[in-house]
Amino acid sequence: MNRCLILMDGNRPETDLELLEVTRRIHGESQIYTMGLELEPKDEKPSGAFDAIVNFECGSVPPYDAAGIAMGAAALHEMYGFDTILVPATFFGRMVAPRLAMRLGVGLVADVTGIEHVGMQLEMIRPAYGGKLMAGIVKKGPGPLMMSIRENAFPATSGTIKQTRRIVFPFDHQPSRMTFIGAREKPQATDIRDSEILISGGGGILENFSRLDDLKEVLHAQVSASRRLVDSGVASRKIQVGQSGKTVSPRLYIALGIDGSVQHMEGLRHVEHLIAVNTNREAPICSLADVVVVGDAVEFIDRLVKRIQLQELSGG
Repeated sequence: MNRCLILMDGNRPETDLELLEVTRRIHGESQIYTMGLELEPKDEKPSGAFDAIVNFECGSVPPYDAAGIAMGAAALHEMYGFDTILVPATFFGRMVAPRLAMRLGVGLVADVTGIEHVGMQLEMIRPAYGGKLMAGIVKKGPGPLMMSIRENAFPATSGTIKQTRRIVFPFDHQPSRMTFIGAREKPQATDIRDSEILISGGGGILENFSRLDDLKEVLHAQVSASRRLVDSGVASRKIQVGQSGKTVSPRLYIALGIDGSVQHMEGLRHVEHLIAVNTNREAPICSLADVVVVGDAVEFIDRLVKRIQLQELSGG
């Protein structure tokens, strides 16, 4: 039986299920014992996804103390001897993961987006050189397999419902050197990873990127961009799709003027339906599309917006 530790994300519970999916792809459903490290204890009954959920002894480690959490996770490993340790590649996860890896003296594979079994070896796939290529990394040496997992890269599948038990884990932790001063609500930014409909612009619409907002309004969608537009300063990196941006999984993805580099298309692996609008019918992204429209992206926007508005006026 393979023991797996997962650092749970209290803000995005769907990420926990994605990391559980990774453990199944590595070891198989019947060969794992999963333990979730929950930083802020909850009163409700556990969902049954994990075999066990661990909480640190009340007040022993503040949830914002990355160094203290790494120390506690290392103590957990000393007691349970995990075969695999997974951390979400979120802002906070990226602070905890290297600290924990240093304490355990093991390698850390960051931003993993794929798992492949090649013969008897396991390859962890991650973007390299700014997303220009994909690297397959193999673990060598003793110690647990440790990686951080890119969000939205492993859509969760339904696993076995388990009788989850809670464990309170005390350990000798020195008082945190961090002092909590206060907190304030941050305006909730819309994340393209949560979008049902995503309208994305590429180099072919570089001079008219703002026109995507017209289509966004009538479709109640969100706007994203390719790396070329981000590098050109036209779009924010927060809405970049691809290996050096975000992996997305909308029901509908409309690609306007995007040729489709390898790193961009890697971020579209879980898109349900894709419409590509391009003057070049041989553009790589057209090979992924359900519908290909050969033509000018701005003209496509104008015509589609007018068609939708006419339908709304006629009550269609």
